[in-house]
Amino acid sequence: MNLSDRLQETAEQHAGKTAYHFMDQSASYAELNGAVNKMANYLTEAGVKKGDHVGLLLGNSPHFVISMYAVMRIGATVIPINPIYTPDEIAYILRDGDVKVVVALDLLLPLVEKAHAALPGIVQYVICETAPDAHEKIAALPEAVKGKVTAFMHATGTQSPLYQGPDIDEEDTAIILYTSGTTGKPKGAMLSHKNVFSNAKDVAEYLNITGEDRVVTALPMFHVFALTVVLNAPLINGGTMLIVPRFSPKDVFDVVQKHKATVFAGVPTMYNFLLQYPEATGESFESVRLCISGGASLPVALLHQFEGKFNVRVSEGYGLSEASPVTCFNPLDRERKAGSIGTSITNVENKIVNELGEEVPPGEVGELIVRGPNVMKGYYKMPEETAAAIRDGWLYTGDLAKQDEEGYFFIVDRKKDMVIVGGYNVYPREVEEVLYEHEAITEAAVVGVPDMNYGEAVHAFVVSKDPSLTKEDLLAFCSSKLAKYKLPTVIEFIDELPKNTTGKILRRALRDQVRQG
Repeated sequence: MNLSDRLQETAEQHAGKTAYHFMDQSASYAELNGAVNKMANYLTEAGVKKGDHVGLLLGNSPHFVISMYAVMRIGATVIPINPIYTPDEIAYILRDGDVKVVVALDLLLPLVEKAHAALPGIVQYVICETAPDAHEKIAALPEAVKGKVTAFMHATGTQSPLYQGPDIDEEDTAIILYTSGTTGKPKGAMLSHKNVFSNAKDVAEYLNITGEDRVVTALPMFHVFALTVVLNAPLINGGTMLIVPRFSPKDVFDVVQKHKATVFAGVPTMYNFLLQYPEATGESFESVRLCISGGASLPVALLHQFEGKFNVRVSEGYGLSEASPVTCFNPLDRERKAGSIGTSITNVENKIVNELGEEVPPGEVGELIVRGPNVMKGYYKMPEETAAAIRDGWLYTGDLAKQDEEGYFFIVDRKKDMVIVGGYNVYPREVEEVLYEHEAITEAAVVGVPDMNYGEAVHAFVVSKDPSLTKEDLLAFCSSKLAKYKLPTVIEFIDELPKNTTGKILRRALRDQVRQG
């Protein structure tokens, strides 16, 4: 069984059941499955074959759900990409991921025009219409570009709602998720059909997500947390997605109350904004039976304040792209421990090991490693990185953790030096590389600092040989090369970076300097 087959099965058994609500639209499982088949037929006509790669540059919408399931149904591989990435970041993933077809927002048409010459391997762009003048903008494209561009509605409008696809093996690659690497360039984690189906099924079972649930889908769909927990998990059991185009406290509360939502999932930043929303009352989440938190550590004080105000349980969990992503959640049938990421979910093993790979006793800190049907096949075109990450069947997360006597895990520290801004991973090396590209910068170091709204923020220390260089100059330089959430909120000019005797930059000293400053 895989996700595509399961959707087909649900559409046959519960044809009239609502699969999703989106703004003023809704669709039954039969309608969703028919739309998936239409898109699969179009992509096949466009030359997409089993094993090809299709990039999705989309926000939260039915377009994303339909396109993702259509690509998997063909036996091709989905590569979701954050649409707010800069052109350079997007181009790298499209090129490295060997993408053949792109499904994108109409807002990205200017990027499509530029990509035509830079990325000749892409044979077709399917543009999802969100603006009233989308068709006019497509029509205004140069003829050479226009031949590769088709509107989503036009592409699927004349296709059959029936589709007979190829046989799909559970080990075939379903999704490649690009995750920023500590070495600078993003790495593509290859997730098989077995990986993503098993994790959606096991998460749904562990959190008791059923066909009766109405799940708020406000997390960005291109992110693995959303893919499994608020998209695939509800669909796998015939639940209903309540799709929110982009997160805002007002929209979330409106959707919860209008559709009597039962499950909400978000990163700590979302919980902070919901808690602070002035019009929210204790009854605003009255229908919600479970809130799920992930993406970053949820401050215990925030957890207690949120639960106290809205009278709803918040279950914190843990995951990473390489594990599809979920490995732990606080169980629903036992004690919820504040500050803990919970216990191993169904069919997944977590354990804490020392530097020799030996399991350590409860209470002792070590590296968290994971084994299960959810662990990735490896990194795309990176055999050495794959061998370093997966050893003897265990995925080494790089996170320091400990386990108590009852099997609950606690993250002690995150991957070395990583900064988490609103649930998104920012690796200092990537930001530093961009800073070093500026001709006036001789040294640069980036650390994470506490931020009330986003959990953490990016703080950059730079050494410049040009005394006239300003923070504004550097931010303008970086903004064309980095997504907004990766940009430094503070740039501090110093004479020299602190280093140890071997010349290694002492990041801890920089963090201490920020705290003392």
